[in-house]
Amino acid sequence: MEISSSAIMSTARSSLPRQAACILSILLISSNAATSAAFTTPMFQEKVTLQRTAPSKTCGVEIELPNFDEMFGRIQAVSPLAKLAFSGCGAGEGGGFEAIDDKPPAGYKWKTVEKNKRKIVHQIDRIDNFQNLGPPILRWRASMEGPCHGVMFAEFIMNVEKRQAWDPQIENVCEMYPVYDLDTANIAMGFGKFGDCCKLGVGYTKTKAHPIGISPREQLTLCGIQKFDDGSALMWGTEMEEWHDHLLPEGERLTRAKSHLFSVALVPTGENKFDVEYILQLDFGGNLPHWMTAPLVLDSVKNMFSVAQPWLKGGEGSEVEQYLKETKALEESFDDRNSILFTP
Repeated sequence: MEISSSAIMSTARSSLPRQAACILSILLISSNAATSAAFTTPMFQEKVTLQRTAPSKTCGVEIELPNFDEMFGRIQAVSPLAKLAFSGCGAGEGGGFEAIDDKPPAGYKWKTVEKNKRKIVHQIDRIDNFQNLGPPILRWRASMEGPCHGVMFAEFIMNVEKRQAWDPQIENVCEMYPVYDLDTANIAMGFGKFGDCCKLGVGYTKTKAHPIGISPREQLTLCGIQKFDDGSALMWGTEMEEWHDHLLPEGERLTRAKSHLFSVALVPTGENKFDVEYILQLDFGGNLPHWMTAPLVLDSVKNMFSVAQPWLKGGEGSEVEQYLKETKALEESFDDRNSILFTP
């Protein structure tokens, strides 16, 4: 795992060259958005000859890479904070949610579920039956204290112990097949077009039976983390397709839940402060009505922020300080980033 070496750029707005670069970046992003509308192209290709793959760290296991233009186009369409992170112009004082272009995805309108500026999660929105897939797409907005660090924040989603602290229904979550060479992934993304991919792999999630009568579920997702020069980060993921089922672990198959789209954008807004926008469209599978499952997801993710905030504010001598020291040492050693561009 890696962390960004870039400092939070709270004074970036005072630089004319920086302003010019930001304007150019925004124009390029706007142009790309206008010429390639999201939700129009398949994420994966069933036909083998059309697939683009990368080797995993498990010998003989290849991972199909998604259409990254489509993937990140979808995320930017529903997450203004993610779009701001891609622009590279939203960090520092006056950035984050204060700097977003808060337009809804074309043809849709967000419905506010909760709004309270005094809370960590100060706004929750939803769009029902998004893209006619059935479940609503949900959006949580929070402003937090602590280091803005994408890989560390992802621990609350991918680390079993940290995940169970806010999601008691989780039985197992793990990264089964990390991609062997991150630079292969970055080449596929267009090297720098979408930041730097510092983590990528196929993950597996298994839930316990829920007290209200929901049987255990399983998921197979492709997830990654992008980092940006201004200290911003993006976690993202999407469900793998049926032709990827050979990657599932051995054992009895469970009802398949599906994350149609998942992203968490982090943008620093000052010294030890950052904004977060969490996006999720989750289908529980089976015959469960979405009106019953959506509130469970809403409250569960909201609880994650309540658990994460005190941990992030740990300060000197805390677990978070030790974590940052260890990941920095790991980054400097290059041991956890195999690359076709580096030789020992």
